[in-house]
Amino acid sequence: MGSPASVPAFGEADLSNCEREQIHFAGSIQPYGALLVLREPELTVVQASANAQAFWGLSSGVVGRRLGELSSQLEQVVRGRLTRPLGALPAVLRCPAGPGGAELEGLVHRLPGAGLVVEVQTAERAGATSSAVAGALAALGRATTLRALCDESARMFRSLTGYDRVMIYRFDDDGHGEVLSEEREPKLEPFLGNRYPATDIPQMARRLYERNRVRVLMDVQHAQVPITPRISPLDGGELDMSLCFLRSSSPIHIQYLRNMGVRATLVVSLMVGGRLWGLVSCHHYEPRGIPFAMRSVCELLSEFVATRLTALECVQESQAQLAVRRLEQRMAEAIAREGDWRSSLFDGSGSILKPVTATGAALVLDDEILTTGQVPGTEQLREIAGWLQRRGLAPSGHAAVFSTHALAVAEPAWAPLAAVASGLLAVRISNEPGEFLLWFRPEQVRTVTWGGDPSKPFVIGSSPADLSPRRSFAQWHQVVEGTSQPWARGALTTARLIGATVSDVVMQFRSVRMLIAQQQLTQVRGQAQRSEQAVMVAGPDGRVLLMSAGFADLLEPGRRAPERLDELAPFFTRPVVLLRKLQELVQQHAAYRGEAELLQGDGGARPVLLRADPVFSGPRQVLGFVLSISDAREQVAADRARRRFQEQVVEEYRPVTGRPETKADLDRRVLLASIIENAQLTAFEITDTADTQLIVDLLRSVQGSVDRSAELLADFAVLDVQR
Repeated sequence: MGSPASVPAFGEADLSNCEREQIHFAGSIQPYGALLVLREPELTVVQASANAQAFWGLSSGVVGRRLGELSSQLEQVVRGRLTRPLGALPAVLRCPAGPGGAELEGLVHRLPGAGLVVEVQTAERAGATSSAVAGALAALGRATTLRALCDESARMFRSLTGYDRVMIYRFDDDGHGEVLSEEREPKLEPFLGNRYPATDIPQMARRLYERNRVRVLMDVQHAQVPITPRISPLDGGELDMSLCFLRSSSPIHIQYLRNMGVRATLVVSLMVGGRLWGLVSCHHYEPRGIPFAMRSVCELLSEFVATRLTALECVQESQAQLAVRRLEQRMAEAIAREGDWRSSLFDGSGSILKPVTATGAALVLDDEILTTGQVPGTEQLREIAGWLQRRGLAPSGHAAVFSTHALAVAEPAWAPLAAVASGLLAVRISNEPGEFLLWFRPEQVRTVTWGGDPSKPFVIGSSPADLSPRRSFAQWHQVVEGTSQPWARGALTTARLIGATVSDVVMQFRSVRMLIAQQQLTQVRGQAQRSEQAVMVAGPDGRVLLMSAGFADLLEPGRRAPERLDELAPFFTRPVVLLRKLQELVQQHAAYRGEAELLQGDGGARPVLLRADPVFSGPRQVLGFVLSISDAREQVAADRARRRFQEQVVEEYRPVTGRPETKADLDRRVLLASIIENAQLTAFEITDTADTQLIVDLLRSVQGSVDRSAELLADFAVLDVQR
């Protein structure tokens, strides 16, 4: 076997190093089409698949010829596509360019360095009408849960493609896959619910799935057709076949499919927020391909499904935010009623547990520990807080989140706590050492069904060359111990929001203690002044008593620090408005929350969120005021992203007025309308989520999906999908 550090070339990997196999340098194609590599601008063939001569019925080879010598029509179509970028999304080709005027279809894309790749195959009818695609989009758009969406997706893909088995396959945080939904021939063994280890799909293959969204393998028995010459005359390297639809599959993958009894496959990527969420995996037990137009249909559907997945995940995020708002309300009521916010979290009602679906929680604060539900002992809680502190959780701020569903794996010393604390979710709530809010989940002994024994992924024959992926895919049941139910992304978001709220309240109460008990001034002043949170404390007359380092760092340098609250107004871009709000705070005890812009030393302005609250010791008795500033740049960026998204969608894809020229034009308008409606609904649901940076990233992802779908619809005119 090769050394662990080796990077095997295509076809030279074994099971010890296949994770690093250079599968994008396959150097060969499947035999049902032909491939050409062209030098620009003259479009001279510098590399070709070995079958290209026979494909065009020529008496001599094609390398060295100009594309026009093979087909003037193909050259004309290729040149017509060169106005597109072609680096990430290939353009569709269709023209009568084969022997005897046979119609060809395929793709052209631009290589990372230099050159064009043209791939063609004999054209076939699409097999799906535009009305069928529109019906599929409508059905997918009605799905309101993850289960319903996956089930409907499996049905639609099988109905349109005709494969024996269609699975919706999702990756977890560890890279393992699970079959969430399945449609199959009744005679086939069900794979629904099966899990497959991360090693079944190497990282290199996953990266290619992100770039090349539709992969068709027509027959695992086909002999590969080499590219000649192997080394590119353009750059002296291997041909990068990342975007080639004809690219050969790795011999290890071929053997894997043979061991499963699968003859042909179709795999469609599901990209959510720029990451590979999962796959639509289709198996057939006889040789099978799909018309080229169906590839475009599959990619269009996958973009639509991925957009719906984005929306459903964001709905969970918005529900988390709602739960936190309710918790904030309980805290406010507890403060007004009892003067202590902690009673609202640890009153036995489970209000702190339900939002993250935990069975126990603990607050480690001010050398005290409050708990609810099932938690480790007091000393163990202190040790866990110290362990988190040593791990450096949130060294530069508060409300960073740590999570694990296998605490004993992260720290073997905690193995005896499995019954109550196999899962740990923690958020730091201050800059003081060891102050955390902790949630726990117990061990959940469960049986995981794998599609074959994951601990035996391959067998060894009489020589190292006989290494083969596992041959048995019978269900293998594994009893998993020492782990809890994993924390979903929504739970992490909720924990972060709760932590931020608690952190603000902690700082306010520490400031209150300073106002109430002057003998504690030195200690509390030190805590507040060291805080990286931007906090200012003022007395009942508006005189500034304390300003944290975080607050001072935000103020425009070179100016005298404010001694009264009203002297803070000139530090902002709209001083008159802010001055009125600060006067209302001091004189009328009116709390204020709003967006503002803080002047910077370079003449610019920094968007912030300003919060100002009176601190009461009794009815109409004000002890002072607490102001806090938080960075709003992410919020502003999110707002801009929202507006930019809406403007781009409305402007770039404005409905075409006038009567459509053909039925095909009308069909494409209907499909585009469905896509835009889905994208705008998703954008609305995205903007309800609490994570502002996530909003920007997801809107960018949805915009990319709309653009990609629009290009695919434009190609429908070339492929004549409606036929």
